[in-house]
Amino acid sequence: MEENLANRSRAELETALRDSSRALQAMLATQLRSFDDHFQHLLNDSERALQDAFPGAFGELYTQNARAFRDLYSELRLYYRGANLHLEETLAEFWARLLERLFKQLHPQLLLPDDYLDCMGKQAEALRPFGEAPRELRLRATRAFVAARAFVQGLGVAGDVVRKVAQVPLGPECSRAVMKLVYCAHCLGVPGARPCPDYCRNVLKGCLANQADLDAEWRNLLDSMVLITDKFWGASGVESVIGGVHTWLAEAINSLQDNRDTLTAKVIQGCGNPKVNPQGSGPEEKRRRGKLAPRERPPSGMLEKLVSEAKAQLRDVQDFWISLPGTLCSEKMALSTASDDRCWNGMARGRYLPEVMGDGLANQINNPEVEVDITKPDMTIRQQIMQLKIMTNRLRSAYNGNDVDFQDTSDDGSGSGSGDGCPDDLCGRKNSKKSSSSRTPLTHALPGLSEQEGQKTSAASCPQSPSFLLPLLLALALTVARPRWR
Repeated sequence: MEENLANRSRAELETALRDSSRALQAMLATQLRSFDDHFQHLLNDSERALQDAFPGAFGELYTQNARAFRDLYSELRLYYRGANLHLEETLAEFWARLLERLFKQLHPQLLLPDDYLDCMGKQAEALRPFGEAPRELRLRATRAFVAARAFVQGLGVAGDVVRKVAQVPLGPECSRAVMKLVYCAHCLGVPGARPCPDYCRNVLKGCLANQADLDAEWRNLLDSMVLITDKFWGASGVESVIGGVHTWLAEAINSLQDNRDTLTAKVIQGCGNPKVNPQGSGPEEKRRRGKLAPRERPPSGMLEKLVSEAKAQLRDVQDFWISLPGTLCSEKMALSTASDDRCWNGMARGRYLPEVMGDGLANQINNPEVEVDITKPDMTIRQQIMQLKIMTNRLRSAYNGNDVDFQDTSDDGSGSGSGDGCPDDLCGRKNSKKSSSSRTPLTHALPGLSEQEGQKTSAASCPQSPSFLLPLLLALALTVARPRWR
């Protein structure tokens, strides 16, 4: 019977842990979806503005190169989602390709072979054919995009950690301690005695010692996420840059058309006179030239609202891991209102005298209720602590404007925000080619107590029962009291 109660106690506590984690997981997932939807919406709006305005303003200069612009937006989306792209190189390649194509369109009367275009490309940095637009876009985009994707990635990693830690099984020592806390009062004929609050806290601090060790890195992660939201505002902020990519593209084409003659002269001076194309139109033919000055949209206020809510919610859950024992005791247990002389102290009705242990594994060496081996930390939780450290370092790099690589953030590549640094529903297909055979499973099943362990439990866990209660024990074996973990 006692083995049955120990297994039942473990299952009830594990269920309570998962229930307590679900609200946190749901909050993080909601925040991730909200921010991701907003950032994607900004980029989509920019591309739609380009598609609406550029054909009329630039004519064939845009329509014949529409695919290049579509490819740029596709690469920006991949970068935001965490793909292993270098944004500065991606932008440089786009401008180089665009210059070759537009220069040929502006000079149909000239034969421009690849080697001539290569020569022009080598001088592009000095020529600055697109004016200051490429440089401005590069400086602002590298900061804005990396800040946006780092924040969303942080939400994904945080949710992943909570989910995996909630699945960590509890050991037999914890099972026996929780059984003693919940059920052993029945064995002594005092079923109405409620557990003493400090007694419950010591039991759960011992059971959840490894989880409490997440606290320091968890706080560092959330602090870094709150800090990086400062990069969402201003001229180089997320909303202005991601939603205004098309404005720099328009400025660049305007500059190229305005400086066409000067640019041509400098290219000829550096690369020589190109041959004339006998089938091309003459230089005297007037080409269609438009000019576009797209207006920037004022901020909608949506991002400000999202950030305000996120900051408040992230601060509210900073102490989640070290508050778990107290939360579970107060919400899931019918505790005594005070440590009075009539609460269940693990031996009888009476005051609970031992002091409450500190948080974390190292502080459980003298826990009077749970035998904890402080030399054997849970490896799954240690792996999650490492994931928090890695993500915090990347957030700090992003805060400083440094391009960072989000590959292999998660230890097994699963869960929202893991693997390639983006939610599964966004990037799952991109990672489908990765082999899952190399992944290390982190959730291990804990086998039930053996017969020998059950005998040890019976001998060591509960206080000795009075002989007149033996019939009651037999009855309890058949009909266990209803679970107290709700």
